[in-house]
Amino acid sequence: MKIPSLFLFLVLIIASSCLKNNQNPVPSIPFDITIDINLPSYYQLQGVGSWTYVNGGSRGIIVYRRTIDEFVAFDRHSPMDPNGTCFLPLFPEQDNFLQLKDTCSSAQYSLYDGGPISGSQFGLRQYATQFNGSNLLRIYN
Repeated sequence: MKIPSLFLFLVLIIASSCLKNNQNPVPSIPFDITIDINLPSYYQLQGVGSWTYVNGGSRGIIVYRRTIDEFVAFDRHSPMDPNGTCFLPLFPEQDNFLQLKDTCSSAQYSLYDGGPISGSQFGLRQYATQFNGSNLLRIYN
């Protein structure tokens, strides 16, 4: 009798923690785009450690090139502004481009992994990326 109760309790705890991890307040906007990083509008992504803006998501997307074959993409919509009332979305700091700043709440986020640095309990909404190893980068959710 105690074993099924314990099992049910563990299942509820695990399910509860999974729900908490998925409660990012930034709306999930379905999209699927492919960009050619050889085009002049995306030339910034030619080098490792570079970044650029791309249209899509809720308030635009910022793409960062971590390695030769690895890119990350985050929505520029701040988790501290779930209704999107702040006019200026997230942008890189002048002194440290690996930190994104929310101009309305002063929250800061890591461009490397989207995690909160200060002022927010939520990280940035991340989108999936797929690179063909040559010139095409797919960004989607």
